[in-house]
Amino acid sequence: QTTSSALKGAIQLGITHTVGSLSTKPERDVLMQDFYVVESIFFPSEGSNLTPAHHYNDFRFKTYAPVAFRYFRELFGIRPDDYLYSLCSEPLIELSNSGASGSLFYVSSDDEFIIKTVQHKEAEFLQKLLPGYYMNLNQNPRTLLPKFYGLYCVQAGGKNIRIVVMNNLLPRSVKMHLKYDLKGSTYKRRASQKEREKVFPTYKDLDFMQDIPDGLFLDSDMYNALCKTLQRDCLVLQSFKIMDYSLLVAIHNIDLAQREHAMADGTSQADTRRPAAQKALYSTAMESIQGEARRGGTIETDDQMGGIPARNAKGERLLLYIGIIDVLQSYRFVKKLEHSWKALVHDGDTVSVHRPSFYAERFQRFMCNTAFKKIPLKPSPSKKSRSGTAVPRRS
Repeated sequence: QTTSSALKGAIQLGITHTVGSLSTKPERDVLMQDFYVVESIFFPSEGSNLTPAHHYNDFRFKTYAPVAFRYFRELFGIRPDDYLYSLCSEPLIELSNSGASGSLFYVSSDDEFIIKTVQHKEAEFLQKLLPGYYMNLNQNPRTLLPKFYGLYCVQAGGKNIRIVVMNNLLPRSVKMHLKYDLKGSTYKRRASQKEREKVFPTYKDLDFMQDIPDGLFLDSDMYNALCKTLQRDCLVLQSFKIMDYSLLVAIHNIDLAQREHAMADGTSQADTRRPAAQKALYSTAMESIQGEARRGGTIETDDQMGGIPARNAKGERLLLYIGIIDVLQSYRFVKKLEHSWKALVHDGDTVSVHRPSFYAERFQRFMCNTAFKKIPLKPSPSKKSRSGTAVPRRS
C-alpha cells in the first residue's frame, strides 16, 4: 500500500544510483556467481554520502544480479545513459489496467519500458532462470519471450516491493483496436463481464474464436518466421518446466484507423506525429520473429511501427503486436498443490512429467493452426468471379 508516487520516486532514485555505480565498474564477462549477487543500498530521507536527500520515507533499494542484467541490456543495445534517461528523467506513468495478477504496471514516459511489480516467488524464480535465460539469449536474441532488463526490490516500512523492468509490447502511440490473451485452451477461456466493461478489455481464446473465426492471415514468410520463433520459445519454456504462459496479441486495424481519422477529420491533428521508434534492439514484434526473414528485406519495418503486417478475413490491413507473457508463474510452485490432489485421481507420475510439454504443444498448435494462418495464394480469375468474393491478397 505504499503510495504510488513514493514508490515511483524510490524506483527512480534506486535505478539512478545502481546504474551509475555499475558504470564505474569495468566491463567483463558474466561469471556464474554474477547471477546470485544482490546489492543493497540504504536511502535515508536526509541523504547520505552515497545517496541524495529525498522527500519520501527512508527506504532500502536492492539490485539483483547487476552485472548479468547489464549484459542483457547491452545485448539489446540499451546504453546505460538511455536506460537512465528513459526510466528516470520524467515521472513514470501508472497504467490503470493491472493484470489479473494484481500487479502494478508503470510505463516509462518514452514508451520504451514497462515496470511491473512481481511477487516474491516470481522474483525468486526469475533469479533461478537467469543462467538459462543468459544461455538462451546468447543463442537466440530474437525471441517473443519477455526481455528482462532489471530486477529490483524497494524495502520500505517493513514491506518488500519487487519490480522487474521489461520491454513494452504495446506502444501507446499506436491505437490498439483489439487485445487477446491466448493460451490455446478453451476451458473457461472467455473474458469476464467485468473485463468486458473496461475501455480496453483483454479478451481470451473463446472470444478470439468467436470474433476472428478464420484467424489472422500472414504472408507466408512471416507466418513461417512466427511459428519457428514460437517453437523455439516453447522449447525453452518447457525446459524450465514453465506453463500457463500466454501469447498477448494486440491488433491495430490500419483501415479502421483511417476511417476513424476521416470521421474525426481535422479535429485532432496531434495523432499525425510519427511515433518514435523503440530504441531497444529486437524489442518490436517484427524484430522478434524476423530471424532469417530479413534477407532481401522482406518487408520494410519503418512504416509498420514495429507491428507484424497481417489481414483479417475481410481483407483489412492489420498490424499485430505480440509477445509471450506470464512466464514467471512457475509450474513447480503454483501447480504443486493442484497436482497432489490430481495425482490421487490419476497416476501422478505421468501427469507431472507431461504437463509442460503438453502445454507447449497445445499452445503452438493453437497459434499456428487457429490463430495465425498463411494468406491463401490468389485464386485464378475465373474462380474469383464465380465465388464473387475476393480472397485477401498479399500486401
